[in-house]
Amino acid sequence: MRVHLLIVLAASFVATFGSTSVSVQAPSGETEPTQLVGTWHLNVAKSKYSPGPAMRAETRVYSRGPEGIVGVVTRTHADGHIEKFEYIANFGREYMVTGNPEYDAVTLKRIDEYASEAVLSHAGMVYGVARRVLSADGKTMTIAFDRRNADVPVHNIAVYDKAP
Repeated sequence: MRVHLLIVLAASFVATFGSTSVSVQAPSGETEPTQLVGTWHLNVAKSKYSPGPAMRAETRVYSRGPEGIVGVVTRTHADGHIEKFEYIANFGREYMVTGNPEYDAVTLKRIDEYASEAVLSHAGMVYGVARRVLSADGKTMTIAFDRRNADVPVHNIAVYDKAP
């Protein structure tokens, strides 16, 4: 029993603090890079919102849950209102998004070791597409969001810094 506990603790330590090449197994068999797990803060100065306005702030927290990676996003919009939504961030199937009035589902597809694409939808209709890229050192995340089916096309580039 004590040996089992030590093995579990050691595995947790390695998963949390070990090499960035360790991956989290998703239910579909594909993997999320371990460097995604943690807290990310929007770098407003490096981000671009078209047509705008930019967010005042945004924090993304990715953690391990029983069904895989869980994403929780807290946004402060330019007008000051705060929005918080949550979703499962695994590859290969559609997952529900809770707390976001603009889209209610996300489907993630792995592009390569550091990049993925998310199709965001509402009531079965595509709302927009986001492409997430993690830097090789795991310190920066960039999300490019495009929405072409709107009256005014949207193209946002959000740059995030990982909290220490």
